[in-house]
Amino acid sequence: MNYPRMVLAGIGVWVASIAVGYVINDIWLMRLYQANAWAYRRAGDVRAFVPIGLGVQLLGSLAFAFAYAKGYEHDHEGSEVAQGIRFGLVAALMVAGFATVWNLVTQPIAVRLGVLETVSRVGEFGIYGAVVGLIYRHPEPRLPKVDSDIVDLEAGFRQVESRNATHDGREIHEKANHEVRKIHEG
Repeated sequence: MNYPRMVLAGIGVWVASIAVGYVINDIWLMRLYQANAWAYRRAGDVRAFVPIGLGVQLLGSLAFAFAYAKGYEHDHEGSEVAQGIRFGLVAALMVAGFATVWNLVTQPIAVRLGVLETVSRVGEFGIYGAVVGLIYRHPEPRLPKVDSDIVDLEAGFRQVESRNATHDGREIHEKANHEVRKIHEG
């Protein structure tokens, strides 16, 4: 696991969550929140808790990136973004099932607001998954440090020849190519 990349992905998710949260809560759902304002803290009271909320949100973003990195399948079909979205949707179902839906159950808010909050979590976490997938990419495989690669496409044989290859090594390569050609021709 690449810890610096994981931390960077967590910070990226945190920044994205602030931006997406603003669009969803302060633009899209604002009228519903205003209609249910009596069930929430006043804006002045909320300001005192914002630093705590942002700090815990950062920890959650880092945990999200950590969980993605632990489950990342570099040999799985599909792009990193697709894997991230899949992971985000699974995480969204967990968050919605264990937390968001309980806002509707325990708070005297409109049913429409509770349903839209739950649905918005799925969209949000899909976006966060895409972000973590983009940032936490599996590193490209390291190439061997050699002078040249010799590829015999006809036989499907690959020989990596280093600067220190001996004459005997070349003879073995030629003999192997000759044997492979005989098999294909025979």
